[in-house]
Amino acid sequence: MEIKRKRKLIGYANLLDQPIRFSPFLFSRDFWLWALLGLIGGSIAGVYWITLESFMHVLEGFEGWSVIPLMTVAGLLAGLIIHWIGDPGEIHLIVNNIRFNKGKLNPKNNPSMILSSLICVAAGGSLGPEAPLVQVTGSTGTWLGKIFRLKGEKLRTYSIAGMASGFTALFGAPLGGSLFAVEILHHKHMLEYYRAVIPALVASCFSYIVFALIIHLGLGPTWNFPQYSYEGIFDFGYAFGVAILGSAVAWVFVFCTKGCKKAFEWVSMPIYVKTTLGGLILGLIGYGFPITRYFGHHEINEVIGLNLSWETLLLILGMKILAISVTVTSGWRGGFIIPLFFVGTCLGLALCQLFPGLNPTLTWVSCMAAVNACVTRTPVSTTILLSVLTGFGHFVPILIASLTGYFLAPRVPFIHSQLKKIEAENA
Repeated sequence: MEIKRKRKLIGYANLLDQPIRFSPFLFSRDFWLWALLGLIGGSIAGVYWITLESFMHVLEGFEGWSVIPLMTVAGLLAGLIIHWIGDPGEIHLIVNNIRFNKGKLNPKNNPSMILSSLICVAAGGSLGPEAPLVQVTGSTGTWLGKIFRLKGEKLRTYSIAGMASGFTALFGAPLGGSLFAVEILHHKHMLEYYRAVIPALVASCFSYIVFALIIHLGLGPTWNFPQYSYEGIFDFGYAFGVAILGSAVAWVFVFCTKGCKKAFEWVSMPIYVKTTLGGLILGLIGYGFPITRYFGHHEINEVIGLNLSWETLLLILGMKILAISVTVTSGWRGGFIIPLFFVGTCLGLALCQLFPGLNPTLTWVSCMAAVNACVTRTPVSTTILLSVLTGFGHFVPILIASLTGYFLAPRVPFIHSQLKKIEAENA
């Protein structure tokens, strides 16, 4: 009995030593830290976007033959920044660090990433600001976690939440951005990072609010697609059939990128030589096909309004795939999600020209979903993002197209670090 009494006294003493909690809700310090992370991430994204738009407004005035020297010089400047300040890496490195480096994204890479990506994207490279924003906001999450001495899964969670705030700011879709940050890490086992979903959602919501306030973002869709009206059960079959063609185009992109990578690695050269050579090639493509310049955020609406023939659209599609591949492999910085959406749009437009009976909006969105899901292995978040970006109110056809692209993807992912470590060693 004496021992039991002593145990009770020790238990009561431990209870008294704990801080008194008055809140009956789930609010905790973590919630406010996730919110703070979202506010910081949204602010970073807003400043980055305004700066990028300002640079683009100046550099888009270069037209015709002047695009060639402009992009060549831009490649040289970006390469010199990477050479002097340090290589910030690509989305492959970000995914690898989150999965295999205890969730740490190093903030010391941010100056190089910000400066080089601003030059590359503003000059007209075929990659968007997704990867730079994710690197900066994700490393901000790591930095905030280290301040509060977080380790293990908690630190990884803050890095993922930071990534989600960057995705959300760019796409304007908190749910889609949150799931994309989790889904892109592992194409098979998304639930491996289920603990990060709620933190990512909280950070994304606060990031979206701040970003919308800074750049005066509205709630409407980004791209002006015609309103889709359901015409029957066969629409699902059309989405599946079109998605097969979209997956084939994604395979072309993967092989084109691998070919360009081998070409740039054929002769060992400094990074600034590689980026300069890439800029020259991109300048030549941009001179011949001006619509392929830039990453597609504004160009998707532009190509929809041009009413081009299917032959011209397929030619633009091929040149855009080449431009993205050269941009990725020559050391230019940026992300390829929105550029892949542009490729899908061109394919959808060409199919509608070849087969006038197809529903335009259904065809365009299905192609966009299949191409992106096949390359990035993100069928769930791709579906949500496209429903927000295009205003396509019917969820199921996009999901069918995304899943088709996902299951027809190459066995070895385009983002190689999505594999498990053992799988990556054996691949």
